Amino acid sequence: MALVDIIMPQMGESIAEGTLSKWLKKVGDEVKRDEPIFEISTDKVDAEIPAPAAGVISEIIVKEGETVAVQTIVARLETDKSAAASATATAAQPAASSAPAAAASTASSAGGPPPKIESMPAVATATHPSPAGTSGSARGNGNSFEDRVRTRSSPLVRKIAAEHGLDIAALQGSGIAGRVTKKDILGFIESGAQAPSRMASMHAPGGAGDAHGPLPEPWPGDKVEPMSKMRALISDHMVASRRTSAHVTSFMEIDLTRVARIRSRKRADFEAANGQKLTYLPFIIASVVKGLQQFPIMNSSVAGRNIIYRKPINIGVAVALDWGLIVPVIKNAEDLSLAGITKSLNDLASRARAKKLSPEEVQDGTFTITNPGVFGSLMGAPIINQPQVAILGIGAIEKRPKVLTGSDGEDTIAIRTCAYFSISFDHRIIDGAVADQFLAFVKKTLEEYPESGV
Repeated sequence: MALVDIIMPQMGESIAEGTLSKWLKKVGDEVKRDEPIFEISTDKVDAEIPAPAAGVISEIIVKEGETVAVQTIVARLETDKSAAASATATAAQPAASSAPAAAASTASSAGGPPPKIESMPAVATATHPSPAGTSGSARGNGNSFEDRVRTRSSPLVRKIAAEHGLDIAALQGSGIAGRVTKKDILGFIESGAQAPSRMASMHAPGGAGDAHGPLPEPWPGDKVEPMSKMRALISDHMVASRRTSAHVTSFMEIDLTRVARIRSRKRADFEAANGQKLTYLPFIIASVVKGLQQFPIMNSSVAGRNIIYRKPINIGVAVALDWGLIVPVIKNAEDLSLAGITKSLNDLASRARAKKLSPEEVQDGTFTITNPGVFGSLMGAPIINQPQVAILGIGAIEKRPKVLTGSDGEDTIAIRTCAYFSISFDHRIIDGAVADQFLAFVKKTLEEYPESGV
């Protein structure tokens, strides 16, 4: 028999820590290779982590709710020697790839092409005792995940800021969710501009601090519970987006009667041929893709004083979960047919609810669609998903009486299938006229959708 270490995996090159949210097995349980044994939460994805080998859980080191650095030993598995050797060999691959991943991260920070991130399963290492106090050190030295989200920077950037007496929160970052990169802070220092110090920022009224005014206190009988890791991350990202982008929202009512009729006529044949349910959303995604091709500024990102026009059209679709919200991404949607979009959409949504998404499947979105209408909401003004510059909201699709003008000029009242669509956009680079032209294009495309497109 041999002991195999089970470690906190690195779910993408930008992930430094993970929260062990739930144990699916307990000490003494037998597990099969690749059987899920615990769940983790990171800033990218919630996921179930499989066992690196078959065996028996002999020790659980990290408790539920603890946040630890990647590569930290979370448990040990008692197994036979051949399985241990196989698991150890598996561990060598992520270790060998760490240097290229670091290089890719550096290239990304410097404005180079985004790295291609590989998903890493839970792997085992050779049985070495973990350094004492690893997890506590990771949380207590200012390098915890919470600290990095709050300051939106790497340890190197924080060190440079401290040496120059700068408050990172007062700087505008070009990274994801406003993260301040090394290039940002060095460029700011070289420019000779002045930024508020951390002390000045803390005392300035209406400054860039995370909290304004006193925190509310619980009253007798109130229930107080901490935010989940996912809820805390959503909170941070939404506030960062509001601080980063100049949000404006425009609305249009779209007549989906033609799409509803095409869907009704084609649904049975489509589902028989593709094994997928045909909803309204694939029609909407296909129309949005055409709109993004016509108005490429809507498929861009802001990097300081530069605009990055994204070549691929990667559509993120918000999926509501019982425990939060996640946005899986349909990659290269411009290359997919309606059937391809439907398959990708249904697959991603079902695996999101089952916690089966890999990190790369929630990364690199260029435009997001959210659909609160499924819960009955008529319209809304969604917050932009950084570093994107626009997000489409879909209201409830329902039948309404509408006034239609016939070819003879006479007005009649007819029952039509309609919905309110909203487009929230970043007014730093998108003018209202362009956003409205984009939404008008989507409206026209849906209202004139070709039957041959199914």
